Amino acid sequence: MLAKKTADANSAKAAKPVAGKPKKEVSGGKNKKKKWSKGKVRDKLNNLILFDKATYDKLYKEVPSYKLITPSVVSERLKVRGSLAKQALRELHSKGLIHLVSKHNSQLIYTRETRTKHQQKNSNVNKQKKLRHSKTFSEEFELESVFS
Repeated sequence: MLAKKTADANSAKAAKPVAGKPKKEVSGGKNKKKKWSKGKVRDKLNNLILFDKATYDKLYKEVPSYKLITPSVVSERLKVRGSLAKQALRELHSKGLIHLVSKHNSQLIYTRETRTKHQQKNSNVNKQKKLRHSKTFSEEFELESVFS
């Protein structure tokens, strides 16, 4: 009887597959090579190269109220080219609507003009008065003729 049990056990072992580990189902990604990503894909900007009437009005209405004004900010918000934004900021500065903070080859930084026109006139008058008091009478007479 003992011999029967061992024979049955041996036949049961033979019926089982020989491999110790069952085969796993292979996922599809294992055999494929890695594909390199193409990097970040940017949408092509379609910025204006010349001002149209609506954008030009928006420039004069909104830009002087910005706290930080740079060509890149204007270009992004108004959808215009950077070179056009630089020219526009120079024009606003020449008209006294914005104030130059820092000028560098690669970056211009402006801010809104905080003084009113009346305050600007008063400061110009005060500068002229200071000049007059520091000069002699003949120099003062020449200054009056120049400023008149």
